[in-house]
Amino acid sequence: MASLSEEEENYVRMSLLLTGISPRAVRTYFDSEFAPACLGASLKREYNKLLDLRRNIYFPDVPDSKTFDVTLMTLLLRNLTTLTPPLCGFDMLPSAIETTPASDLSRIKHYRTYLAYLDDGKLDTTFFNTAWNDITGVCMHIYCHLTEYKSPIVKYLKINLELDI
Repeated sequence: MASLSEEEENYVRMSLLLTGISPRAVRTYFDSEFAPACLGASLKREYNKLLDLRRNIYFPDVPDSKTFDVTLMTLLLRNLTTLTPPLCGFDMLPSAIETTPASDLSRIKHYRTYLAYLDDGKLDTTFFNTAWNDITGVCMHIYCHLTEYKSPIVKYLKINLELDI
């Protein structure tokens, strides 16, 4: 049985967090900005803004944020709400002292992009710990009162990744 290295385990754990938990956090915030019952009307009201954006995705017969990926929800939040960009802009990792919804979304975007471009499937422990704390902090900040999401975060951190290869 081959074991994963610590760096490989870090990568898997971060992938689980970024694909399993953070989309739900973004969706929770998204649904607070765009009431699910009014999502279709909200999108149609902003039709001209969205004209050049992924039109077919935005205008299904019955829009539902559950079918939107993190990139789409973030794009809509950035362009159709009054989010103030983080000090360094939406495309850079915000400083730790910035705790606005915009900076939270930028953190998720930053780490998802970073993970997507890793070639070797490994994260060193220092980076992993920083990223893990940032993303779990973002998720708990967005969820704040939704303790049901704390359990999966803890599970992903402690999951046994020993595999039979």
